[in-house]
Amino acid sequence: MKVFITGGAGFIGSHLATRLLDRGDRVLVLDDLSTGSMDNIAHLTGHPNFAYRIGSALDAPLVSECVDQCDVTVHLAAAVGVRLIVERPVHTIETNIKASEVVLAAAAKKGKLVLIASTSEVYGKSTKLPFAEDADLQLGPTTHSRWAYACSKALDEWLALAYQREKQVPVIIVRFFNTVGPRQTGRYGMVLPTFASQALAGEPITVYGSGDQSRCFGHVQDAVEAVLRLLANPAAVGGVFNIGSDEEVTIRALAEQVRAAAGSESEIRLIPYAEAYAEGFEDMLRRVPDLTRLERTIQFRPRTPLTAIIKDVVADQRARLQAR
Repeated sequence: MKVFITGGAGFIGSHLATRLLDRGDRVLVLDDLSTGSMDNIAHLTGHPNFAYRIGSALDAPLVSECVDQCDVTVHLAAAVGVRLIVERPVHTIETNIKASEVVLAAAAKKGKLVLIASTSEVYGKSTKLPFAEDADLQLGPTTHSRWAYACSKALDEWLALAYQREKQVPVIIVRFFNTVGPRQTGRYGMVLPTFASQALAGEPITVYGSGDQSRCFGHVQDAVEAVLRLLANPAAVGGVFNIGSDEEVTIRALAEQVRAAAGSESEIRLIPYAEAYAEGFEDMLRRVPDLTRLERTIQFRPRTPLTAIIKDVVADQRARLQAR
């Protein structure tokens, strides 16, 4: 199989590319390097079954050419990270919606399978836990740019399903929940690598809000395994699937665990949301996925424990510090 990955030089994309090549597939990556990095795919560039193009998923002729060359498209290119989303809402909305439209239109020409990466953010402020794929979505007001990302990804999902119904494009939609692991950076607000780098540097570990908000962190290798199984399963076509761990932890407790794993004495400092982002910033108290549909469809669910995930991230951040 030849797989086209938009955003393939990013965190998840580079791990997916590695797994595909290891099992004998061919991989074509497209990335504009706005949030991805050549460092993520440097170990792949000499592989005979690997090719990459530097360019934007908004470039319709380029995307069409890449889709035509491949059997399957995994569309990961998107604006990511809370900080980027809050600071550049126009970029967020345009990148997410337009790029998905370009990819789906290219795939529609020959009816090729597309996996669309969505996010747990689409559940918004819902308090009905765990989050099930067919549950109602509850977003905040349009005056808060915090919700622009969630809305744009929800539109991506609707657009993908519309292409399937109207133009017979086979699509699979995955909602990633806080996927973490080696190669992820804290540059755009990703909490776990940020905590790890702060702890290792002996800096204050900055927890936004009260720290009582909780999340579930899943290992990137588990996420990649789920994606590969979904791509191989015809029953997944037309479906929406949560991908992530359901092991819940408060952000304050996460900071404490990271500090311990790093052997650090860093203080844990609480930063009000208004100071970290902007006045009126809204966050969700809890975010937990229902993994029933995923496990029923592919007989797999992410199970890597948080302790092992933290260990991997701390080791990765330590190597980055030593390489400077």
